[in-house]
Formats: sequence, C-alpha cells, structure tokens
Amino acid sequence: MTQNPRTQALSDAGVSIWLDDLSRERISSGSLQELIDTRNVVGVTTNPSIFQAAISGRSDYDADIARLAGEGADVEGVVEVLTTDDVRTAADLLSDVYASSKGFDGRVSIEVDPRLAHETEKTIEQAKRLHATVGRENVMIKIPATLEGLPAITAVIAEGISVNVTLIFSVARYQEVIEAYLAGLELAARAGRDLSAIHSVASFFVSRVDTEIDKRLEALGGDAAALQGRAGVANAVAAFGEYLEAFGGERFAALKAQGANPQRALWASTGVKNPDYSDTMYVDGLVADPSVNTMPEKTLEAVADHSAPGAALDAAAAQQAEATLAEVAAAGVDLADVFAVLESEGVSKFEVAWNELLATVQSSIEAARA
Repeated sequence: MTQNPRTQALSDAGVSIWLDDLSRERISSGSLQELIDTRNVVGVTTNPSIFQAAISGRSDYDADIARLAGEGADVEGVVEVLTTDDVRTAADLLSDVYASSKGFDGRVSIEVDPRLAHETEKTIEQAKRLHATVGRENVMIKIPATLEGLPAITAVIAEGISVNVTLIFSVARYQEVIEAYLAGLELAARAGRDLSAIHSVASFFVSRVDTEIDKRLEALGGDAAALQGRAGVANAVAAFGEYLEAFGGERFAALKAQGANPQRALWASTGVKNPDYSDTMYVDGLVADPSVNTMPEKTLEAVADHSAPGAALDAAAAQQAEATLAEVAAAGVDLADVFAVLESEGVSKFEVAWNELLATVQSSIEAARA
C-alpha cells in the first residue's frame, strides 16, 4: 500500500504519527493495520477514556468477560486482562516498526490506574506489573506527571522500563519531567542496565490549554480576546525549547555516550475543540524533529486531506512562543492557576472514565454469572 503524501511529509520532517485510539474492533477489522500501511501510523496511545469507550457496550469483549467471570476473576482483574490483551496484540502488529526504528517507534502505551495518580509506590508497583503482564518490549507504561508521579517515573526508568509521561501541561512541570527521566537513566546506568533499550516520551497536552485559556481571555474582554487560540501551540513550542536545551546539554551527552536515548516530546490532546480553528492547527504548528504527535482518527484524516505544516521548530521559535505566553499572562491570565486546574481536571476525567468502565464490566460479569 502507498502512504498518504501529507502524512509521509510529516514523517519525513521528523514527526512520528501515533494513533490516539485502540479497541478490539479496530484491531480485528484491519483498521489499525490499514492506518499503519496508508497513514504512516507508527505507534498507538491509550488512556482510561479510550478503554472505556472501547469496551463499554461492545459485544466483542463478552466472551472473554464471561470466561474470566467463570474463572472467578474480579472486575479489576477482568479489566486488566481485556486492556493488556488489546495492547499486546497491537504491540505485535507494530513489532516490525519497532525493530526497524530501533525502538523509537512501534510503541503502544498503557496507563497505570488513574486512581493512583497521587500514590508513588503503588504507581511504581503497577507499572512494573503492567510491563510484565503485557510482556512485549515495545510497550510503554504511562505515568501521570503529578508531583507524586515524578519519583515514580525515575524509579520505573531505573528499572529499565520505557515510560510515556502523561498529563503534562506546563513548561515548569515539563522541566521536572526531564529531570525525572535523566535521574532514572543515571540510576539505570549505575545498575549496569542497557540504556539503549530504555525509551521515553513526554506527553504535552495542547488543545486543553487553549480551551481553558480562551475561556479566561474571553472573560477579560478587550484586547485580550485577540490572544485566543494562540496559547496552546505557544506552550508546546516553548516546551520544545526545553527539550532542545536539556538534550543538547552536557548532562545528557554523558548518558548518550552510554547509549541513552532522548526523551522525545509528544503532542497530545491534538483534536481541535473549537470549530472556528483549523482542524489541523495542533499538527501544522508543531512540526519538530524529533517529536511524536498522537492523533485521534478524525484529526489524522484531516491531516491526510489538507494539512499545511509550518516551519520546523527551533530555539528561535521557542523564544517567540515564550513571548506569546508572556502576553497572555500580561493580559491577566494566571497561567500557574490554568495549569493546576488542567492537571486536576485531567486526573479527574480519567478517574471518572475508569470508574465507569469498572461499573460497566461489573454489570457484564454479574450478567454472565447469572
């Protein structure tokens, strides 16, 4: 099959396209394989909301639920089997990409229980268990970038497990995420681990930043309204400036000499929520080498149809982005409060989705046993 020219151009520019969706139907229907073959998809991300949408009310999970219920599994055990089975199958589909990219791509991410977002030790324990349960080298374990998640990231990287750090909203927190990754690599090196086998991405959320800041700019009125739709991309571009500085510096150079890989920036929440904005703005404005852009299928198809990528990001673009954020702050938006609200809401939304999934599967277990 032939790759789409627009998605191929993104790939050629150093942007790895990952699909922000997974379900058993997507795998069994051949949809995922088709996107790999025709849309340059080289990875998959999941989250509690994606699994809730995939499993709730879908008959293709009924047989497994009934079997596991008959074996006496509880609801959390059933959900773990369903989700890790899908991730394992997707990882197998992407194994050739994983091998050819030397581990940078061909990745499938699965998140720790969102209810553990503020529990360091339990996050570490579950991350290790999920990694072992999936049993594939190309799995990435997602850990939220909460204050309690940061030491868990270090500990899990130190164990030699690849990590997708999720729910990053601010440049300041991103700096702490980079520190957590580098500290984990240093511990892994001291333990004699193969650093070349450890990979990580830092998932920086984009559209949610615009949604929250636009609301505040509109409330401020006047000249502030002219800044709407600019903060999300600027925030991400400023983050890429931190990437360039940290992974071009002496500390990482010492680790790189031992085989370490940089922690790529991943642009998440790239589906555009405001219909007044271009539906590819969070792709076109974030062309960075190297980077990952994980997209819902609707955004991916919009990109394949009519994307118009901007210039590649560099240190100068990062400086301009910082100036834009300063303008937003000067207009009266409390950015620190914005990012605190977004992190709290992000964790809460995933908790709600996970609890809904558990309730749905519990009902299916009870029906199967009846």
